[in-house]
Amino acid sequence: MRVLVTTTSFMDTPGAHHDLLQAQGFDIVTARGPLDETQMFSLLGEVDGIICGDDSITRRVIEKGVPKLKVISKYGIGVDRIDLEAARQAGVPVTFTPGVNEVTVAEHVFGLMVSLARNIPQENRLVKEGQWKRITGHELWGKVLGIIGLGRIGKQVAKRALGFEMKVLGCDPIWDDPFCQEHPVGRCVMAEEILTQADFVTLHMNLTPENRCFINRERLEIMKPTAYLINCARGGLVNTAELLEALRKGEIAGYAADVLDREPPGPDDPLIRSGLENIILTPHIASRTYESVVRQATMAIRNLVAVLKGEEPPARAI
Repeated sequence: MRVLVTTTSFMDTPGAHHDLLQAQGFDIVTARGPLDETQMFSLLGEVDGIICGDDSITRRVIEKGVPKLKVISKYGIGVDRIDLEAARQAGVPVTFTPGVNEVTVAEHVFGLMVSLARNIPQENRLVKEGQWKRITGHELWGKVLGIIGLGRIGKQVAKRALGFEMKVLGCDPIWDDPFCQEHPVGRCVMAEEILTQADFVTLHMNLTPENRCFINRERLEIMKPTAYLINCARGGLVNTAELLEALRKGEIAGYAADVLDREPPGPDDPLIRSGLENIILTPHIASRTYESVVRQATMAIRNLVAVLKGEEPPARAI
């Protein structure tokens, strides 16, 4: 059987997952993602399975892949780049890897949060340029953190925020009352309740057609001018043009993101070209640690192998 691997963190990070994949006896083909539709289309037709990252797996790609294609194994949890309905119609199972990277992402959220509040990237640059310019920052202690999307990652963020002695508010249509009693999280039925109160807002939602550009002009306008927005979910959740307008006008204090709507970004990406010091960007590495890569890759391989053997995989999206 031939298996295509496109996720770069899988390929670039050493660990036991490489031995596990090699031990399956597959003919392994690699391509460095994330790949667009045309690139994916050119690789399918003779592939039995895919271990993918954030590649564009459209209806056209899936239809090119079948009947040879038997499984799409997502390395990660976000499946918004895969046409699930097309996969369902083609009878191609889509698997994913929940429960392996939430701590990793939550830690990155706090890295971005502290970097925003204490101006760490700017100060690092200034010192290395020979300047001793000290910028006054803000504490996290006592501040209000609003978490929009209280799933696995959101809960890990909440637990860490309580360690910083922050007040935590959450918004999620599926409310885990036992968790929020054990780890005091105030419930907000509507996201707008969080946006008006929070000093820091962090997004942990799936991207859907309905919530694309969820953070728009109207929602930015009700945030505190001193508030910071963190996005380690999906770039498409934020209307980039309206965010930049709010940042330039001082309607919010800053934005940090590990995700962009287009990845990798082109030279014309507006967030990169803006030159704003209060924007911090990282290249989709929130789940990329040596520990997390092995966990994600191992689960992605086990999902793939199970389906190819005709067995039920550990975690199936469809």
